[in-house]
Amino acid sequence: MGEQRHVFVFGLDDFHRHELATIAGGERIAFHQLLEHDEAIHPERFPVDAMLARSEEILDAFPGAVDAVCTYWDFPTSTLVPLIRAHFGLPGADLNAVLKLEHKYWARLEQQKVVPEMIPRFAAIDPFAKNPAADLSLDYPFWIKPIKAHSSYLGFRIENAADLESALAAIRGGIEQFAKPFNQILEHAQLPEPIAEIDGFHCIAEEIISAGAQCTLEGYAHKGEVEIYGIVDSVRGGRHRSSFTRYQYPSSLPRSVQARMTEAAVRVIKQAGYEEAPFNIEFFWDRKRDVITLLEANARCSKSHSPLFHRVDGASNLQVMVRLGLGEAPDFPHRQGDSQVAAKFMLRVYRPGRVIRVPTNEDIERLYARFPEARLRVLVHEGQDLTTLRFQDSYSYELAELFLGGLSQPDMLSRYREALEILDFQVSEPSSSSGRAAFQKRKKPWVAAGQS
Repeated sequence: MGEQRHVFVFGLDDFHRHELATIAGGERIAFHQLLEHDEAIHPERFPVDAMLARSEEILDAFPGAVDAVCTYWDFPTSTLVPLIRAHFGLPGADLNAVLKLEHKYWARLEQQKVVPEMIPRFAAIDPFAKNPAADLSLDYPFWIKPIKAHSSYLGFRIENAADLESALAAIRGGIEQFAKPFNQILEHAQLPEPIAEIDGFHCIAEEIISAGAQCTLEGYAHKGEVEIYGIVDSVRGGRHRSSFTRYQYPSSLPRSVQARMTEAAVRVIKQAGYEEAPFNIEFFWDRKRDVITLLEANARCSKSHSPLFHRVDGASNLQVMVRLGLGEAPDFPHRQGDSQVAAKFMLRVYRPGRVIRVPTNEDIERLYARFPEARLRVLVHEGQDLTTLRFQDSYSYELAELFLGGLSQPDMLSRYREALEILDFQVSEPSSSSGRAAFQKRKKPWVAAGQS
């Protein structure tokens, strides 16, 4: 069976231990948590220098061999991993290659060199400048977001000057959460002159590109080759259609469109010099104009897609992450799962409110008895004010994640509707006639969104 390998995973939790248990050869691997989940993923602040020092201290003290260090989370762990790998001489992409994917302005400059026809007009903005929009050459509407954040945090659609003023005020109030630690990461990189001037306290403004279908390509770079092993559709809803309501695998896009996206992804990854690591890269396809635009690339596999690949292909995409971390070829299976289609549903509401009911243990037991393949993560608690949720997009609040499979899309959506009835989340709505809350029970605003 071979010697046991030791793999350290940032913020490893029970949910993802379950996914790691599906990978081939997992019996010869011991998975270890690197930093507590709340310490690595959801702290009040991201003290990256302290996180880096603490991680290296833990690994140095480990009595066995450190064979791999991995993450399926976004910033800051996606940028800490290359620093730790370099310290221990482990395989993987270097920090500059990671930043060429994840520094949103630097990424656009690199992408423009190889797929210019897929890149929107864009510009950097300093929200703290006296007149931030003075040199902005974009016409309304456009989208603005920080150079580094995640989950659409502080991302806004700008229709006019008033929108821009309001968005910039919100950004100035919240950007430090990511900007300060990102700047600490940038200190470890070798930045070309134009990029060194655009730090984490900057934003990027871009032409609106969200028309049409959105999807994500999951892939990896290994020994000079770039492989795409799956394409996942991203279904959106809510105001501006900017909130994800489900991820569905496999993609329903035409094969010719998937091929064009694949070719573009290969160019972008090679241009970044990204090697021996997984990635995901997001595109839009405007069916009416047959135009493809590139949204962004991420230097990690997507944890949100892990159960989907498990259901359809027979193994979590975390297998790719682990194998590459160990310096091995991923050897990922194809269509060997028990479902023809699978999805992650994001149960959302599109207005503030207070959670007045979450599923009971009995509800969850009924869900698993009815749908054995289901996975559920409840993200709120009874009595919680939705405005206290952290890292939400600018237009919705996420209550839970629900993973389901099916024999077809109609079959899966039917199972989803039944699952919602079993779970019976309820959120209050302020009443204009009295101080008491009005309950929304049957007309759940997230039901229709998930079915689109």
